[in-house]
Amino acid sequence: MASLFPTQYALHQSFGSPLNQPKKPTPYQARTELYGAYSVVDDAKNKAQKLSKEAQVEFDKASSAAQAKAGKIELYSGKYYAACTFGGLLACGLTHTAVTPLDLVKCRRQVDSKLYKSNFQAWGLIYRAEGLRGIFTGWSPTFLGYSAQGAFKYGWYEYFKKTYSDMAGPEAAYKYKTGLYLAASASAEFLADIALCPFEAVKVRMQTTIPAAYSGTFDGFGKITGAEGVGGLYKGLYPLWGRQIPYTMMKFASFETIVEKIYDRLPGQKSDYGKAAQTGVSFTGGYLAGILCAIVSHPADVLVSKLNANRGAGEGFGAAVARNYREIGFGGLWNGLPVRIVMIGTLTGLQWMIYDYFKIFMGLPTTGGAAPPAEQK
Repeated sequence: MASLFPTQYALHQSFGSPLNQPKKPTPYQARTELYGAYSVVDDAKNKAQKLSKEAQVEFDKASSAAQAKAGKIELYSGKYYAACTFGGLLACGLTHTAVTPLDLVKCRRQVDSKLYKSNFQAWGLIYRAEGLRGIFTGWSPTFLGYSAQGAFKYGWYEYFKKTYSDMAGPEAAYKYKTGLYLAASASAEFLADIALCPFEAVKVRMQTTIPAAYSGTFDGFGKITGAEGVGGLYKGLYPLWGRQIPYTMMKFASFETIVEKIYDRLPGQKSDYGKAAQTGVSFTGGYLAGILCAIVSHPADVLVSKLNANRGAGEGFGAAVARNYREIGFGGLWNGLPVRIVMIGTLTGLQWMIYDYFKIFMGLPTTGGAAPPAEQK
């Protein structure tokens, strides 16, 4: 009598056994020959994380030591403004010096648009003729001048922002915060440019003469004052104000606004984010602000280069501007704009990142938009 149930052999033939089936790799199965590569990547990732943690520990140690040496820094105290001044010195002096090769080519192409066909051709020609030192022509007045300018600009900006805010009161300061940023940054830049102007005169003349007219900053000071008096160092002050004040107003007001908008769209509060995240926001806000700055201030930047390079002795400011404008026309005011957008965007992003990182290092809050005033009960 046949069995009512299928035999084991019949079941095996019908359904098979996963344990006895031959193992065939699927298209999604990991390739065993790549396990070694995965291991190397994991090791590199682990080492990077370890180095990052070690760097953070060292940063925290150095930060604690600096804060202990400086003592407690109260917001808006003399120590606070001194720290902001030094942070601005670092932010502007280092970054402007780093982009000297870009600035060199930009200035030469502004003065003579036919001199080079492209930036890379310019660097190649300069390097073959003068070596690496030639590519960094003007680095010393750049470093000294923009260190002084950055110290004045950031330090005075913090001071004027607080002062004007107190004068307006908390509600008006928040309501008209953009106007407050514009007024504070314009006031700060007015003073900063007086410190910058002599160095800018030497820098531009070094960069727009081939070979460079001076061997260094103090050689330039001596030769300019000997031929033209102290006034020769301030020939470009008015166009410098015309370039830098709108530039800085855009730089600070747009940065504050962009950073505030970024934090508004991120989950949580600004204080919820760590040092790296906050400085990343500072760089992003600074880069975007820098693009706007470059466009707004570029015509004046061209005139600064032209006036420092070819303004005649005793020639009036208005006459010099009119003569240069007739020579280059409206289109000439935009010579070198693409390279300046790259330069200023990177420059401004790095400046804000360095400045805010230094503030974190000293135990101070990073720069950002104003908080809403507290409700009156």
